[in-house]
Amino acid sequence: MAYWIKTPAELDERLRQRPTRIGLDTEFIRERTYWPQLALVQMAVGDEVLLIDPLIPGMNEALAKWLGDTSILKIMHSASEDLVTFKVACGVLPRPLFDTQIGASLAGIGGGMGYQKLVTAITGVTLPKGETRSDWMRRPLSEAQLQYAADDVEYLFTLHDAIDAKLQEQGRRQWLADDAERLLASVEHDEERWPHVAMRSAQFMDNASQLRLLRLLRWRDVQARSSDRPRSWILDNELAAQLARTPPADLDALGKVMEGFPKAPRKLAGAVWHALVTPLDDEDQAPLALPANDGNKQALKKLQDAVSARTAELGLPDGVLASRKHLESYLESRQWPAALAGWRQAELESRLQAVLPA
Repeated sequence: MAYWIKTPAELDERLRQRPTRIGLDTEFIRERTYWPQLALVQMAVGDEVLLIDPLIPGMNEALAKWLGDTSILKIMHSASEDLVTFKVACGVLPRPLFDTQIGASLAGIGGGMGYQKLVTAITGVTLPKGETRSDWMRRPLSEAQLQYAADDVEYLFTLHDAIDAKLQEQGRRQWLADDAERLLASVEHDEERWPHVAMRSAQFMDNASQLRLLRLLRWRDVQARSSDRPRSWILDNELAAQLARTPPADLDALGKVMEGFPKAPRKLAGAVWHALVTPLDDEDQAPLALPANDGNKQALKKLQDAVSARTAELGLPDGVLASRKHLESYLESRQWPAALAGWRQAELESRLQAVLPA
């Protein structure tokens, strides 16, 4: 049964019952902002579903007490964006965390499964998807919205029990605990130090151009965070790449380039220019995005084949052990990627070293 929580005091009272686990989900809006705006929190507690309105003054502070209580297991599905939302709205992340999507992958049930699909796979229940694109900031919410929201946490305990039992049988519970903590840590330290590497166009730039691109993307991220606007609203990738590849001679020339881009940040031209021409303190440490060549392709293929073989032996879905991005990083630096530390390193490192070219 679902209950609408109207006051922070009601939420505080429920916490006094000391549940050992809760199911959590959120609805949020992020179309016109950098930071997600929390619109609704769904919490499964025992046989109840609490629908919590974060727009009520004091509610987020009350919710933070739940999130910060490490004696309560927090069960969520595909939690990454919800974690960012909690961090922004409540200033705390939910620990300990059991992510049923990650758990289903590690248990060999399926990789990257959505909540509805996983519910069907484990319980046989088919959930509706009708309110996926609702306006969750409006009040009052419709009955259809409330039912959809409640459904999103109603089956989390059932999913947890089935997945946890399978992980226990396989000896992989620690795998999930490690991956959940890694996910939480990535949200706590969410700044990407080398954002240029992820842009495909960087592979076709010379070293100096890649460093200019890095400066622009770092500046863009700071500006987007401080103004709470999407990155693309500050400086889109196409313009950033052009400025990095063919830098204008001066500020006036930059203005002329911007005239060819309708969404260019003309009012911020001075700041863009300063970012473009000002070296970063750590750019001498920046990795470079390298274009694929025949040698790289062959070496990468050997690493991928080794990962695929171990993935099959463990009965895991493709992509769970290591992504192409991580293998490329390992191939280039010959340093084990931090993202693959822990149980993945134990499963993979010796196998990859055996096929790594000298």
